[in-house]
Amino acid sequence: MSAETIVWLFVVSFGASALGGVLGMASGIFIVPILTLLFGADIHVAIGVSIVSVIACSCGGAASFLKARLTNVRLALVLETATTLGALTGVLLIGIIPTTALYGLFAVILVVSAQQMLSRRHEPVGGVVPLTCGWGTRLRLHSSIPDHTGNGDVAYQVSRVPLGMALMYGAGLVSALLGVGSGVLKIPAMDSALRLPIKVSTATSNFMIGVTAAASAGAYFMRGDINIDMAGPVALGSVLGALLGARMLMGIPADKLRLFFVVVLVLLSIQMLLSAFGVRIF
Repeated sequence: MSAETIVWLFVVSFGASALGGVLGMASGIFIVPILTLLFGADIHVAIGVSIVSVIACSCGGAASFLKARLTNVRLALVLETATTLGALTGVLLIGIIPTTALYGLFAVILVVSAQQMLSRRHEPVGGVVPLTCGWGTRLRLHSSIPDHTGNGDVAYQVSRVPLGMALMYGAGLVSALLGVGSGVLKIPAMDSALRLPIKVSTATSNFMIGVTAAASAGAYFMRGDINIDMAGPVALGSVLGALLGARMLMGIPADKLRLFFVVVLVLLSIQMLLSAFGVRIF
Protein backbone atom coordinates (compact mmCIF):
# COMPACT_ATOMS: atom_id res chain seq x y z
CA MET A 1 0.00 0.00 0.00
CA SER A 2 1.42 3.38 -1.01
CA ALA A 3 2.05 6.24 1.42
CA GLU A 4 -0.49 8.38 -0.45
CA THR A 5 -3.21 5.76 0.06
CA ILE A 6 -2.41 5.53 3.76
CA VAL A 7 -2.67 9.31 4.12
CA TRP A 8 -6.03 9.40 2.32
CA LEU A 9 -7.35 6.55 4.46
CA PHE A 10 -6.40 8.54 7.54
CA VAL A 11 -8.01 11.73 6.23
CA VAL A 12 -11.36 10.19 5.22
CA SER A 13 -11.64 8.16 8.44
CA PHE A 14 -10.83 11.29 10.46
CA GLY A 15 -13.62 13.24 8.79
CA ALA A 16 -16.14 10.38 8.95
CA SER A 17 -15.47 9.72 12.63
CA ALA A 18 -15.64 13.42 13.52
CA LEU A 19 -19.10 13.59 11.94
CA GLY A 20 -20.09 10.27 13.49
CA GLY A 21 -18.85 11.43 16.90
CA VAL A 22 -21.00 14.55 16.77
CA LEU A 23 -24.09 12.60 15.73
CA GLY A 24 -23.49 9.53 17.92
CA MET A 25 -23.75 7.37 14.80
CA ALA A 26 -21.51 4.57 13.60
CA SER A 27 -18.87 6.02 11.30
CA GLY A 28 -19.21 2.85 9.21
CA ILE A 29 -22.24 4.35 7.47
CA PHE A 30 -19.74 6.72 5.84
CA ILE A 31 -16.62 4.51 5.82
CA VAL A 32 -18.12 1.57 3.88
CA PRO A 33 -19.21 3.53 0.76
CA ILE A 34 -15.95 5.50 0.81
CA LEU A 35 -13.78 2.37 0.89
CA THR A 36 -15.79 0.58 -1.79
CA LEU A 37 -16.29 3.52 -4.17
CA LEU A 38 -13.03 5.45 -3.80
CA PHE A 39 -10.53 2.79 -2.76
CA GLY A 40 -12.01 -0.19 -4.63
CA ALA A 41 -12.16 -2.39 -1.53
CA ASP A 42 -14.28 -5.53 -1.44
CA ILE A 43 -17.56 -4.98 0.41
CA HIS A 44 -16.73 -7.60 3.06
CA VAL A 45 -13.31 -6.05 3.66
CA ALA A 46 -14.88 -2.58 3.82
CA ILE A 47 -17.38 -3.75 6.45
CA GLY A 48 -14.62 -5.38 8.49
CA VAL A 49 -12.50 -2.23 8.42
CA SER A 50 -15.55 -0.11 9.25
CA ILE A 51 -16.14 -2.21 12.39
CA VAL A 52 -12.61 -1.33 13.51
CA SER A 53 -13.46 2.30 12.77
CA VAL A 54 -16.64 2.11 14.85
CA ILE A 55 -14.78 0.64 17.84
CA ALA A 56 -12.06 3.28 17.55
CA CYS A 57 -14.67 6.05 17.19
CA SER A 58 -16.56 4.83 20.25
CA CYS A 59 -13.41 4.51 22.35
CA GLY A 60 -12.10 7.89 21.22
CA GLY A 61 -15.26 9.75 22.21
CA ALA A 62 -16.15 7.67 25.27
CA ALA A 63 -13.55 9.26 27.56
CA SER A 64 -14.66 12.81 26.75
CA PHE A 65 -18.35 11.98 27.09
CA LEU A 66 -17.83 10.14 30.38
CA LYS A 67 -15.72 12.99 31.74
CA ALA A 68 -18.48 15.43 30.79
CA ARG A 69 -21.04 13.10 32.44
CA LEU A 70 -23.17 12.91 29.31
CA THR A 71 -23.18 9.11 28.92
CA ASN A 72 -25.82 7.18 30.86
CA VAL A 73 -23.95 3.87 31.22
CA ARG A 74 -26.72 2.06 33.14
CA LEU A 75 -29.25 2.95 30.46
CA ALA A 76 -26.84 1.92 27.69
CA LEU A 77 -26.38 -1.55 29.18
CA VAL A 78 -30.15 -2.02 29.56
CA LEU A 79 -30.91 -0.91 26.01
CA GLU A 80 -28.04 -2.91 24.52
CA THR A 81 -29.74 -6.17 25.54
CA ALA A 82 -32.77 -5.30 23.38
CA THR A 83 -30.59 -4.16 20.46
CA THR A 84 -28.55 -7.37 20.57
CA LEU A 85 -31.69 -9.53 20.60
CA GLY A 86 -33.04 -7.59 17.66
CA ALA A 87 -29.79 -8.05 15.74
CA LEU A 88 -29.83 -11.80 16.39
CA THR A 89 -33.43 -11.97 15.14
CA GLY A 90 -32.46 -10.01 12.06
CA VAL A 91 -29.68 -12.47 11.27
CA LEU A 92 -32.21 -15.30 11.31
CA LEU A 93 -34.57 -13.38 8.99
CA ILE A 94 -31.95 -12.46 6.38
CA GLY A 95 -33.15 -13.59 2.96
CA ILE A 96 -36.78 -14.02 4.01
CA ILE A 97 -37.94 -10.40 3.77
CA PRO A 98 -37.40 -8.68 0.37
CA THR A 99 -34.58 -6.14 0.51
CA THR A 100 -36.50 -3.53 -1.49
CA ALA A 101 -39.35 -3.63 1.03
CA LEU A 102 -36.87 -3.19 3.88
CA TYR A 103 -35.29 -0.15 2.23
CA GLY A 104 -38.72 1.41 1.77
CA LEU A 105 -39.68 0.68 5.38
CA PHE A 106 -36.39 2.08 6.61
CA ALA A 107 -36.94 5.29 4.61
CA VAL A 108 -40.40 5.74 6.18
CA ILE A 109 -38.99 5.13 9.68
CA LEU A 110 -36.28 7.74 9.13
CA VAL A 111 -38.79 10.34 7.93
CA VAL A 112 -41.07 9.73 10.92
CA SER A 113 -38.08 9.88 13.26
CA ALA A 114 -36.98 13.19 11.74
CA GLN A 115 -40.48 14.61 12.17
CA GLN A 116 -40.62 13.49 15.81
CA MET A 117 -37.22 14.95 16.60
CA LEU A 118 -38.00 18.23 14.86
CA SER A 119 -41.21 18.63 16.85
CA ARG A 120 -39.28 18.49 20.14
CA ARG A 121 -37.73 21.91 20.33
CA HIS A 122 -37.05 21.96 24.09
CA GLU A 123 -34.87 19.75 26.22
CA PRO A 124 -36.72 17.63 28.84
CA VAL A 125 -34.65 18.86 31.76
CA GLY A 126 -35.42 21.05 34.71
CA GLY A 127 -38.76 21.69 36.33
CA VAL A 128 -40.04 18.13 35.94
CA VAL A 129 -42.11 16.25 38.47
CA PRO A 130 -40.04 13.37 39.93
CA LEU A 131 -41.32 9.94 38.96
CA THR A 132 -41.95 7.63 41.90
CA CYS A 133 -42.72 4.54 39.84
CA GLY A 134 -41.90 3.07 36.48
CA TRP A 135 -38.98 1.10 35.08
CA GLY A 136 -36.72 4.13 35.00
CA THR A 137 -37.07 4.50 38.77
CA ARG A 138 -36.85 0.77 39.50
CA LEU A 139 -33.68 0.38 37.46
CA ARG A 140 -32.27 3.70 38.71
CA LEU A 141 -31.79 5.07 35.22
CA HIS A 142 -32.48 8.72 36.05
CA SER A 143 -29.42 10.94 36.06
CA SER A 144 -28.25 14.51 35.56
CA ILE A 145 -25.99 16.52 33.28
CA PRO A 146 -23.92 19.63 33.97
CA ASP A 147 -25.73 22.90 33.34
CA HIS A 148 -24.22 24.71 30.36
CA THR A 149 -24.24 27.92 32.43
CA GLY A 150 -22.01 26.28 35.03
CA ASN A 151 -24.58 26.55 37.82
CA GLY A 152 -24.68 22.98 39.12
CA ASP A 153 -26.42 20.01 37.50
CA VAL A 154 -29.73 19.65 35.72
CA ALA A 155 -31.63 16.42 36.34
CA TYR A 156 -33.41 14.43 33.65
CA GLN A 157 -35.63 11.36 33.89
CA VAL A 158 -35.84 8.26 31.74
CA SER A 159 -39.48 7.53 30.90
CA ARG A 160 -41.33 4.86 28.91
CA VAL A 161 -38.53 2.31 29.17
CA PRO A 162 -40.62 -0.60 27.72
CA LEU A 163 -41.35 1.48 24.60
CA GLY A 164 -37.69 2.37 24.34
CA MET A 165 -36.70 -1.30 24.63
CA ALA A 166 -39.15 -2.22 21.87
CA LEU A 167 -37.74 0.47 19.58
CA MET A 168 -34.18 -0.66 20.35
CA TYR A 169 -35.17 -4.21 19.41
CA GLY A 170 -36.50 -2.88 16.12
CA ALA A 171 -33.32 -0.83 15.58
CA GLY A 172 -31.16 -3.92 16.02
CA LEU A 173 -33.47 -5.95 13.77
CA VAL A 174 -33.45 -3.43 10.92
CA SER A 175 -29.71 -2.77 11.20
CA ALA A 176 -28.94 -6.48 10.91
CA LEU A 177 -31.24 -6.95 7.92
CA LEU A 178 -29.87 -3.97 6.00
CA GLY A 179 -26.28 -4.03 7.26
CA VAL A 180 -26.38 -0.42 8.51
CA GLY A 181 -25.44 1.03 11.85
CA SER A 182 -28.27 1.08 14.36
CA GLY A 183 -27.15 4.43 15.80
CA VAL A 184 -29.25 6.23 13.19
CA LEU A 185 -32.34 4.66 14.82
CA LYS A 186 -31.14 4.55 18.43
CA ILE A 187 -30.90 8.31 18.84
CA PRO A 188 -34.45 9.10 17.61
CA ALA A 189 -35.74 6.29 19.86
CA MET A 190 -33.98 7.67 22.92
CA ASP A 191 -34.98 11.21 22.03
CA SER A 192 -38.66 10.55 21.31
CA ALA A 193 -39.53 7.55 23.50
CA LEU A 194 -37.23 7.94 26.51
CA ARG A 195 -37.34 11.77 26.43
CA LEU A 196 -33.60 12.18 26.92
CA PRO A 197 -31.64 15.37 26.25
CA ILE A 198 -30.20 15.19 22.74
CA LYS A 199 -26.59 15.27 23.96
CA VAL A 200 -27.26 12.40 26.36
CA SER A 201 -28.80 10.42 23.50
CA THR A 202 -25.76 11.08 21.30
CA ALA A 203 -23.19 10.23 23.97
CA THR A 204 -25.03 7.09 25.09
CA SER A 205 -25.43 5.93 21.48
CA ASN A 206 -21.69 6.44 20.94
CA PHE A 207 -21.01 4.14 23.89
CA MET A 208 -23.48 1.51 22.65
CA ILE A 209 -22.20 1.28 19.08
CA GLY A 210 -18.74 0.40 20.38
CA VAL A 211 -20.13 -2.46 22.46
CA THR A 212 -22.12 -3.78 19.50
CA ALA A 213 -19.17 -3.55 17.10
CA ALA A 214 -16.78 -5.22 19.54
CA ALA A 215 -19.13 -8.21 19.75
CA SER A 216 -18.86 -8.84 15.99
CA ALA A 217 -15.24 -7.78 15.39
CA GLY A 218 -13.86 -11.15 16.46
CA ALA A 219 -16.00 -13.02 13.94
CA TYR A 220 -14.86 -10.78 11.09
CA PHE A 221 -11.22 -11.16 12.15
CA MET A 222 -11.44 -14.96 12.26
CA ARG A 223 -12.96 -14.95 8.74
CA GLY A 224 -10.08 -12.82 7.46
CA ASP A 225 -12.31 -9.89 6.48
CA ILE A 226 -10.27 -7.31 8.42
CA ASN A 227 -7.43 -5.94 6.29
CA ILE A 228 -4.76 -4.91 8.80
CA ASP A 229 -3.02 -2.58 6.33
CA MET A 230 -6.22 -0.60 5.82
CA ALA A 231 -7.46 -0.92 9.39
CA GLY A 232 -4.33 0.73 10.86
CA PRO A 233 -4.64 4.24 9.37
CA VAL A 234 -8.44 4.03 9.57
CA ALA A 235 -8.33 3.27 13.30
CA LEU A 236 -5.85 6.09 13.98
CA GLY A 237 -7.91 8.59 12.01
CA SER A 238 -11.10 7.38 13.70
CA VAL A 239 -9.72 7.89 17.23
CA LEU A 240 -8.53 11.43 16.48
CA GLY A 241 -11.72 12.24 14.57
CA ALA A 242 -13.86 11.00 17.45
CA LEU A 243 -11.95 13.23 19.88
CA LEU A 244 -12.67 16.21 17.63
CA GLY A 245 -16.31 15.18 17.29
CA ALA A 246 -16.69 14.93 21.06
CA ARG A 247 -15.26 18.42 21.52
CA MET A 248 -17.56 19.77 18.83
CA LEU A 249 -20.56 18.16 20.51
CA MET A 250 -19.77 19.91 23.79
CA GLY A 251 -19.95 23.32 22.13
CA ILE A 252 -22.93 22.83 19.80
CA PRO A 253 -26.26 24.11 21.20
CA ALA A 254 -28.85 21.39 21.67
CA ASP A 255 -31.33 22.88 19.17
CA LYS A 256 -28.71 23.14 16.43
CA LEU A 257 -27.51 19.59 17.11
CA ARG A 258 -31.08 18.30 16.84
CA LEU A 259 -31.61 20.17 13.56
CA PHE A 260 -28.30 18.84 12.21
CA PHE A 261 -29.32 15.28 13.00
CA VAL A 262 -32.74 15.80 11.37
CA VAL A 263 -31.02 16.91 8.15
CA VAL A 264 -28.86 13.77 8.18
CA LEU A 265 -31.96 11.60 8.74
CA VAL A 266 -33.74 13.19 5.77
CA LEU A 267 -30.74 12.69 3.49
CA LEU A 268 -30.41 9.05 4.55
CA SER A 269 -34.15 8.50 4.02
CA ILE A 270 -33.83 9.80 0.45
CA GLN A 271 -30.93 7.44 -0.16
CA MET A 272 -32.89 4.47 1.24
CA LEU A 273 -36.00 5.38 -0.77
CA LEU A 274 -33.97 5.47 -3.99
CA SER A 275 -32.47 2.09 -3.08
CA ALA A 276 -35.98 0.69 -2.64
CA PHE A 277 -36.69 1.52 -6.29
CA GLY A 278 -33.35 0.17 -7.44
CA VAL A 279 -31.82 3.59 -8.09
CA ARG A 280 -28.11 3.91 -7.31
CA ILE A 281 -26.70 7.37 -6.78
CA PHE A 282 -23.21 6.23 -7.76
